[in-house]
Amino acid sequence: MQKGKGQKLEDLFKDNYLFLAAVAYSIVESKEAAKDIVQDFFVWYCQKENDLSIKGTFKSYATKAIKNLSFQYVQKKKRKQDFLKKIDVTESENPLLVENKNFNETTLRKLLKRLPEARRKIFVSHIVYDMSYSEIAKENNISINTVKTQMKRAYAFFRSNMIYLICCAFKLDLL
Repeated sequence: MQKGKGQKLEDLFKDNYLFLAAVAYSIVESKEAAKDIVQDFFVWYCQKENDLSIKGTFKSYATKAIKNLSFQYVQKKKRKQDFLKKIDVTESENPLLVENKNFNETTLRKLLKRLPEARRKIFVSHIVYDMSYSEIAKENNISINTVKTQMKRAYAFFRSNMIYLICCAFKLDLL
């Protein structure tokens, strides 16, 4: 029985992989990301197959799932870029920051260390590891609203500490 199930999954993978990868690529515009999305979908599908009730064909179900996963990937990538823009004081904004190329990374690490441990863990899970709020809530056994609140506070902390970033850039010891 297991062998038949494994063969069925392998056949689904072989029959649909290229098409699903093309669907993902059309949205994420990255071959590697598209491959990862399709592979992650099939791993998830293998784990949840018995719990799923698919109406229609596997191909239509998988296509919709891949589209959703691809849009989620793009949204996460955009959130990361937006965050980095918010905390990154660029050369065009302040030419005096060109002197220290490692300034932003080093200072970001210092600021991260100043966050309370639980907030830092939530923030890093979301920004670095691309975890959704619901995934973070489940992993930490907390509510989604707690995750949202902690993320808002982390973003507020970084915004309020932009002056700290500038002081570090000018090597001022005002804080």
